[in-house]
Amino acid sequence: MTKDVIALTDRMPDAWSVLAGLLAGGPDLHVRSAAEGAVIQLCDAEGRPLVSIEAPLLLHVPGEAQRLLGATGGDGEQQWWTEARASTAVPGAEQLAGAFAARLATLLGGTVWPPDAPGADDPARPVDTSQITAVPAPAAAQPAVDVLTDKVAVVLQDRPVIAMSSWLSQALRATLESERALQIVTPRHCRLSLPTGTALTGPPTRWVVQDPDCGYYDGRTGAVLRWQDGAFAAAKDADGETPVAPAFADVTPTGERQLLLSFRAVHEPDAHLVLGGALEAAWQALAGEHPTGWGTAEPANLPWSRRRLTDLAYERAPQPTWTVVVGSADRPALATLRVLRTPDGVEEDVTLAVGFRDGEKPPVSAVADLAAELTARHGLHTLLAQLREARADLTVPPRFERPPVPFGFALGPAEVAEAGIDTAARPPLPAAPVRIGAAAGPGYYYPLGDGESAEGWTVFETLMRHLRGAL
Repeated sequence: MTKDVIALTDRMPDAWSVLAGLLAGGPDLHVRSAAEGAVIQLCDAEGRPLVSIEAPLLLHVPGEAQRLLGATGGDGEQQWWTEARASTAVPGAEQLAGAFAARLATLLGGTVWPPDAPGADDPARPVDTSQITAVPAPAAAQPAVDVLTDKVAVVLQDRPVIAMSSWLSQALRATLESERALQIVTPRHCRLSLPTGTALTGPPTRWVVQDPDCGYYDGRTGAVLRWQDGAFAAAKDADGETPVAPAFADVTPTGERQLLLSFRAVHEPDAHLVLGGALEAAWQALAGEHPTGWGTAEPANLPWSRRRLTDLAYERAPQPTWTVVVGSADRPALATLRVLRTPDGVEEDVTLAVGFRDGEKPPVSAVADLAAELTARHGLHTLLAQLREARADLTVPPRFERPPVPFGFALGPAEVAEAGIDTAARPPLPAAPVRIGAAAGPGYYYPLGDGESAEGWTVFETLMRHLRGAL
């Protein structure tokens, strides 16, 4: 069962069209704002929330609805994304959310996701709310949270890709601030977006997958789970071991690959600094094009602009700025970029993933030249390149995926100076390092293998022990 309904409209949902959608519940329901006006809540007579409606989002980035919702997401050049979230504790609330979305789509032109959402079949008919009884508002005013205990906040989801949306990131932030863990519960057919998968850092924060055979399992580790003492935790068999769900191990090789690049660049805090150049260079080198869009959540709604990215980071300083960056459908690529001010300057922490379909060859050999460019022009400090067998669309399925294998590492001039140039230049590795950057202050790129053999980890660990011994 899904509780999220999205209206994808051709025109902007103005105040009158939103009001018309809200009237799907009849005149007895009440409207109030939350999250500093970013969320509208449809409530019963006692002020208890039934449906929360996010502020409409204009998608300037082609293909974002398609990436996150699948074939039913539409393929328009620009669309308005308006999301309605029904309370799962309220029977009938989902029908109210569907009717709201359907009315918007009828008035403004567009579609509803999912197309079979309850209440969306006849938007002209008001929803009978006489039998709907709401529950009290959740703690910390978090309508995204379905179950709240002393240990965890549980969010129920059912959509093709569980994205790091604005409301999910807010729920994650509020959960961490309350010293709880976040647990996302989905059916087995769901996948995570790369940013969401990265945010789930490990137990007790979990991706909990519903399974008809074992009940529940961890979507990242396969461990069978049980609800115990107010949280999903690993189950134990008679021998005290945690079994692995059979569905997690049901893997068929596809030949698809992901090239993963993590790097840190640091810049002088100059008034003329424009951020995003390092990411743009990496995108061009590995994906053969520039990014197409970015935003502070998924879906990414803004066309790629280094200037606007810099302005946002400047406005938020000294607080860090986290963004997601996306590419075109022709070459799946996605990155997260975190900008923060440190004693060393303005730091960009980038994680970039590029997908390659069966038969395509990832440009492993291009990383050495990229490391040289980042060192010469973009203040590179460290870089790690890895290759893995995984989906080319960059989503995370609830099945076993082999860990990535490192094939390249780089140190910029500042890190080489800290380790000592003699140490950095003479590691005990099978392949000699490649000198990059200026002769007066060089950096080094270290080939670790081809990304296919697990020996890449052995070589990488040898290099790390050598470099750390000098620090």
